[in-house]
Amino acid sequence: MARRTVLTSRQRSALFALPQREAALLRHYTLSDEDLQNIGARRRPRNKLGFALQLCVLRYPGRLLAPGEFVPPAVVDFIGRQLDLDGDELADYAVRSETRHEHLAELRRLYGFRSFAGGAAHELGDRLREEAPRAQSNEDLVRRFVEACRHTRTILPATTTIERICADALVDAERRIEARIAERIPPGLRRDLEHLLEETAVQQPVGVGGIAARLELPEPDEPRPARRRPSLPIGSRGCAGRGSATSPTGSVSSRTTAASRFSRSAPEPRRHDPKEDL
Repeated sequence: MARRTVLTSRQRSALFALPQREAALLRHYTLSDEDLQNIGARRRPRNKLGFALQLCVLRYPGRLLAPGEFVPPAVVDFIGRQLDLDGDELADYAVRSETRHEHLAELRRLYGFRSFAGGAAHELGDRLREEAPRAQSNEDLVRRFVEACRHTRTILPATTTIERICADALVDAERRIEARIAERIPPGLRRDLEHLLEETAVQQPVGVGGIAARLELPEPDEPRPARRRPSLPIGSRGCAGRGSATSPTGSVSSRTTAASRFSRSAPEPRRHDPKEDL
C-alpha cells in the first residue's frame, strides 16, 4: 500500500524537530524545582543529563528520542547549564539500552505520560474526527492533533502513523460534508442528477447535443465549408504566356499550365502553295 502523506518535509520538521532558538528553549525546556529534584535522584551525571533530556523532549515536541538521534548542541548546553553538567556527558548516556527504557518508565510514573494506544487512541481519534471539518489545511489538522496529545500528555506516535490517521479523518470529513449537501438537494433535482449520472455510466458518454438539450442550451452551429478561390480564365491578364510573367497567386504550376493551354489553342501558321504565284 502506498504511503499517504499530508505534510511536506518543512512542515514535518517544524512540528517534530527539537527547538534551538533561545526563546523556544526558555519556553519549553526550563526545568522546575520538582524536575530538578527528580533528576537529582539519578546517580551518574550522564544519567541525570539523559533523564532530563528525555523529560524535555516528551513535553515538547511530545515524542520519544529515537535511538542514535542527533541532539542539537544548543539543546544539550541549555539543559546542561541548568544541571551544572558538561554536555559531553551525554555521549555516554544509554550505553545500556535498558537505561533509556527504565528512565522512560520512571517518567511515565512521575509525570503521567501515556502511550498512544487503547483508550488514548480512541479518545484522540474521536477528537480528531470532530476537528477535521473545521481544519483549514492538512497542516492545521495535524497541528490540532499534536496539541491535543501534548495537552493530554499522550506520547506522539510515529510520524507515518500521525499522517495516516489524519488522512483518514480528512476523507471521513469529506464524506460527511458530501452527505449533508446531498440531503439538502430537492427531490426533483436529485432525480435529474441521478438520471444524468446513470445515462453517462451505462450508455455512451453524453455528447454536446444531449447536455445542451438537457440544459436548454443552443446547439452548436454546423461548420461552414471552406471557400474556394475562383480560377482565372485562360488568356486573362494574370496568365500571360511569357515565362517572365507571374500569376496573381504566384504559382509556377499555374503559369506553366496556362502557357501550355494557350499554345495549344493558338492557330497554326499557313503553308505556302507555289500554285498561288501563277
